[in-house]
Amino acid sequence: MLTTRFATGSPIWVDLGTPDLDGAREFYRALFGWEFAPGGPEAGGYGMFTRRGGTVAGGMTVPPEQGGSAWTLYFRTPDAEATATAVRAGGGSVTLDPTDVLGLGRMALFTDPTGADFGVWQPGANRGLDVVGEPGALCWTELYTPDPVADLSFYDMVFGTEAHTGPEGAGGAYTLLRPSGTGQEPPGDAFGAVVPLAGDPSEAAGGPSWTPYFEVDDLDAAVAEAERNGGKVRRGPSDLADLGRCAKLTDPYGARFAVLRSGRGA
Repeated sequence: MLTTRFATGSPIWVDLGTPDLDGAREFYRALFGWEFAPGGPEAGGYGMFTRRGGTVAGGMTVPPEQGGSAWTLYFRTPDAEATATAVRAGGGSVTLDPTDVLGLGRMALFTDPTGADFGVWQPGANRGLDVVGEPGALCWTELYTPDPVADLSFYDMVFGTEAHTGPEGAGGAYTLLRPSGTGQEPPGDAFGAVVPLAGDPSEAAGGPSWTPYFEVDDLDAAVAEAERNGGKVRRGPSDLADLGRCAKLTDPYGARFAVLRSGRGA
């Protein structure tokens, strides 16, 4: 599962683009107990979602004409330019060239060969999320793709990501992902999985994508709270491989994500 010892190729950041940031703030406050701290004029409207003082995500307003509401996952890189070169060589595309972010680090945005969007973060003063793997924080990721073999090869080429066969799920093969060279035995150091897109109707409608999972203490209560505040349940609650129980949700503005009760510490 995720830790803040961010290895190259592991998730280091996640952010929300939404047409209604005020409404999204209220939704995620009710669901996860998040607060929102605006970044100031120089940040262009970008700000930080926090929980108990620790940063758990970023967020900003994205006008509808610039794309739908969505969560974007970022992976750690030591060199954003080198990663952009590798993405192009692997058949992906660069949607935002590597750029400095207020001296905090460097970012870039990409699309993988099957159409899933993702980003990278090269840490500077901002080393990444303060909190992961705890209630109200990012804890797991899944890549839904029409071609798992092609994407596994792509992420291996770009980040050195290692793949390990996981348990067979209702949607087919569940291939665990972990950073290269951690020295741990899978699945303990896995940060996510690759899943056939066709195996999950709740994901197939949205096309290839990375789905962020956020930890919750009480799955049923989280689902009820999401629905009470305008969210929708796409799938579940159900068991997620050997990881716990999950539900796939959509926030009131269309951003797709999931919640997981992993049972850690239980």
